[in-house]
Amino acid sequence: MMSSAPPPEPPAGAGEDDMESLPLAAVSDYASVASTFDPLLSSASAVSPRSPPARAAAFTLSPTSSSSFVDPPSYADATGAGVGSSSPRSASSPSSASPRSARAAASEYALLAVSDPETEAEPAATSLVPGSAPTYVSYLVTSVRRGDPAQRRYAVRRRFRDFVTLADRLAEAFRGHFVPPRPDKNTVESQVMQKDEFVAQRRAALERYLWRLAEHPAIGPSDELRVFLQTEGKMPLPGSTDVASRILDGAARLPRQLIAGEEVVAAPQDVVQPAKGGRDLLRIFKELKQSVVTDWGGVKPPLVEEDREFLEKKVKLQEWEQQLTGASQQAEALVKAQQDMGETMGALGLAFVRLTKFETEEAMYDSQRIRAADSRRVATAAVKASRACRDLNAQTVKYLDTLHEHLSIMLSVHTAFSDRASALLTVQTLMSDLASLQSRIEKLEAASSKIFGGDRARIRRVEELRETIRATEDAKFCALREYERIKENNRSGLQRLDRERKEDFLAMLKGFVVSQAAYAEKIVDGWETVAEETSGYARGSDNAILGS
Repeated sequence: MMSSAPPPEPPAGAGEDDMESLPLAAVSDYASVASTFDPLLSSASAVSPRSPPARAAAFTLSPTSSSSFVDPPSYADATGAGVGSSSPRSASSPSSASPRSARAAASEYALLAVSDPETEAEPAATSLVPGSAPTYVSYLVTSVRRGDPAQRRYAVRRRFRDFVTLADRLAEAFRGHFVPPRPDKNTVESQVMQKDEFVAQRRAALERYLWRLAEHPAIGPSDELRVFLQTEGKMPLPGSTDVASRILDGAARLPRQLIAGEEVVAAPQDVVQPAKGGRDLLRIFKELKQSVVTDWGGVKPPLVEEDREFLEKKVKLQEWEQQLTGASQQAEALVKAQQDMGETMGALGLAFVRLTKFETEEAMYDSQRIRAADSRRVATAAVKASRACRDLNAQTVKYLDTLHEHLSIMLSVHTAFSDRASALLTVQTLMSDLASLQSRIEKLEAASSKIFGGDRARIRRVEELRETIRATEDAKFCALREYERIKENNRSGLQRLDRERKEDFLAMLKGFVVSQAAYAEKIVDGWETVAEETSGYARGSDNAILGS
């Protein structure tokens, strides 16, 4: 989302009396009320928008007139004491006001920015119709690595497809880690939203994604991220991301594997990657069979998940995700309600503006002029309250967005746990293969012993199976090592998640409560002022009634 500019300074001498001269046509709806009165509402706090790298803008009902990326105000700032003293901050230079921005400040990068979107045409070779080449949007990705004595600034052009490639590479290289999820493609939104608005939202989402990667203790210093941020030119697609070619390769290898026999063993470098990649269909079938036998056949696998602490944590995280989903939905409902409140209050101010104009034009007695003055005061207070509601909503979006952010983290948690289950299934399958091979050797040796002098063919077959067992043992060793590595990545990820969840939710609750209290007090002060200003007229009316 793009940052909104701070409101202009009110003209000298502007105040309540200026409302009398406002033309009615200029305030025909609530939006024009807000824009027309902004210069007059200097007492409303002007919150400085910024776009910190670690905050997600997941609320779909955020106010359109304010950015959801705003600095948390102090109590004095929120109540109006700090008006005019705040200034916009760079989206690429996070402050230490929140735990997330503090983590960004401790990352490998001092600067990460996604900016300058440009529309470019696809190469002519990709277009089937001459002169109708499709277009795409590229972004300028700027980075400065922390600790670089030269403070070199790298700037490379990247398109959304390049971010997809980066995410695929990270998923393969950091199995078991809670890898931050990349932004979705959002094809539907790109068709229904204005292009500039869609590009602006995607730019902000991609920048936040890079900051999340930089904050990750394993991914931040990785070569994968460094190459993406510093290497000029087009990002080549890794071979493993081409699903169609993987499936075709696997289909071509399958007949040769079946002819060679079931004892064909996956290479050690292959077993450390999930079988679902598609290059080895025979391995996929074997692991599928192992899974079915374990789940439906009731057969205990040779190796089971015995980490009780992990299993208990997994169940608790599933329950946590359900509670988080409910809280996130209620947060969106609150944002919508506050937005409606601001718009309704603005409409009330508009109604009193019209009433003031009518009373002023038709006034023949002092009492009518007094009522017009009171209506003008109420209109001003209502519009100020509307402005405060809009600013409060921006603060609400900022703080409660932590709920949405941690809900998206659960996608990474599920992926990491799936990596663990996949690695365990690979080990189980290889151990079952070893047991099957050993059983076949025993049967061949028993059959060969019944023949005087032995059966040379069976003996040769036994030697071949023993060689297959040695290769399978090597593959099992690599698979076990990968499984243990993923378990360790899960463990460190869970510790990090617990620590960051505590920090983020404490900051969220504190900021949310303080902003609610501050803006509520500000709105109350405005209405109390109106009550004091109209109290004399009320006493005069009461005396007139008593005198009659």
